[in-house]
Amino acid sequence: MAFRFFGKSLLYALPLGVTFLDCVGYVARVDVPDEKDYVFLLRWGTHNSQVERGDIISLISPKDPAQKIIKRVVGLQGDVVSTLGYKHEIVRVPEGHCWVEGDHTGHSMDSNTFGPVALGLMSARAVAIVWPPERWRVLENELPRRRRPIQASKNTSNYYN
Repeated sequence: MAFRFFGKSLLYALPLGVTFLDCVGYVARVDVPDEKDYVFLLRWGTHNSQVERGDIISLISPKDPAQKIIKRVVGLQGDVVSTLGYKHEIVRVPEGHCWVEGDHTGHSMDSNTFGPVALGLMSARAVAIVWPPERWRVLENELPRRRRPIQASKNTSNYYN
């Protein structure tokens, strides 16, 4: 009797769980200096490329498509950004792309290594730290003053459809 109940529960829970992970979001580990955080990555709304400067996003690595990376959006299409060691000192972010950087400046594989990233590589947006409990919080959309674009695009909206 218990096996039948377990089987029926699994029959309903498995498709719901897969759908949730595929459409809504999932938890991923982020290695920060001296700590490991687990963040909730929201997939909802990322398919139409809604991204703002300061968002922390998960994306497929342009260098290794089998790897996912988590970075902060520094510049959007049309922005002019100063780089930190890229082949050009100043870059205008092309249409359909963004400039991403790790928060651990100088020790990160980011746009300073591989250049502007296509928005189509974005898979989710980090919205909250969920572990460890003492660090629980909703992640704010913040961009350090020293990493703001030299010139923001003329588009007053940060959203792209």
